[in-house]
Amino acid sequence: MKITYKRFIIVFTALVIIGGVSGYLGRGMIRDRLYHASQPALPPEETYQEQKDGADLPYIDELEELNNSRPPAAGRQLPDEESLEDADADAVEIPSEKLLAVPFTSQAPHANWDMPYQEACEEASVIMVAGYYRGERGAYDPDQADRMILDLIAFEENEGFAVDTTAEETAELVELFYSDLEALVVPMTGPDSVKRYIARGIPVILPADGKALPNPNFLNGGPLYHMLVVRGYTEDRFITNDPGTRLGETFLYDYDGLLQAVHDWNNGDVPNGERVMLILRKKS
Repeated sequence: MKITYKRFIIVFTALVIIGGVSGYLGRGMIRDRLYHASQPALPPEETYQEQKDGADLPYIDELEELNNSRPPAAGRQLPDEESLEDADADAVEIPSEKLLAVPFTSQAPHANWDMPYQEACEEASVIMVAGYYRGERGAYDPDQADRMILDLIAFEENEGFAVDTTAEETAELVELFYSDLEALVVPMTGPDSVKRYIARGIPVILPADGKALPNPNFLNGGPLYHMLVVRGYTEDRFITNDPGTRLGETFLYDYDGLLQAVHDWNNGDVPNGERVMLILRKKS
């Protein structure tokens, strides 16, 4: 078939348009692959069962004793970090790196950032840690994650929780929704206060001033208030599951960059909120 100049131009233009559309649609996939290829090697993942089999139970028992010794009026927060360090004095040394096999979901599993998903970081963080204790790992199927998030949000609404929950309120939610988990709110004073739990197989949930988090993947400068899971650490960075972006699985924050942003809700005055962390663990 003879190809005329006009037909050649039409075909060529169509191919350019198709190629451009394909490139545009695939830009996110290309960007994600480049991002993951640029990340450093991480420690091997360790499951909850592996941690449980080698758990340093005396430290955990001492931690529980400290918490139970608090008078009811004082709430569930432990006395102070110095007491925890004293309890940890005879414990095994914190290793130089660690990574727990915590499953991942974005708080918007289908990339729909409308309500309620734009405020679902607390729910997504809790779901990920609860999944770790059930032995789940890897990225959740988006449909499954969506159902779990909406179920937890519906439960919250029925129980009268606000859209944004403090660390303490999130702890209450956990103990109402998960019969096999208990929650503690403890002080966050530095990298070791986080690493101490991870070293013993316990992920840490951090409330944060999202505007202060050094995460370039946030839109509009980050959320006013955020929660994320710290699931591990290297010599200079924390390994997180940050539900606030699609690239949040094993997202790396340097120690100071993450911990300087840690603040509780504080009635919306997040930059002046308490520096605390939320600890979930299996009931004994």
